[in-house]
Amino acid sequence: MVNAYVTVITGSGASADVASAIRELSGVEAAHVVAGDFDVIAEVSVENVRELQAVVTGGIHAIEGVGTTRTYVQLD
Repeated sequence: MVNAYVTVITGSGASADVASAIRELSGVEAAHVVAGDFDVIAEVSVENVRELQAVVTGGIHAIEGVGTTRTYVQLD
């Protein structure tokens, strides 16, 4: 099992819609609008790193309003 956190910077005013769309993706456990250096944090839980890559590149990046993302794989 691979657990990761994905931070997302969105376009202006798009945070709530982006978080809602991310929540609908397979493998996403939660997505929250946050304040700080990025706009949304998503928690992802999948079987392997290839599935994680698919969620990020094929899922999150395909959502309108998504800009830069960073992925942090949980080590413990």
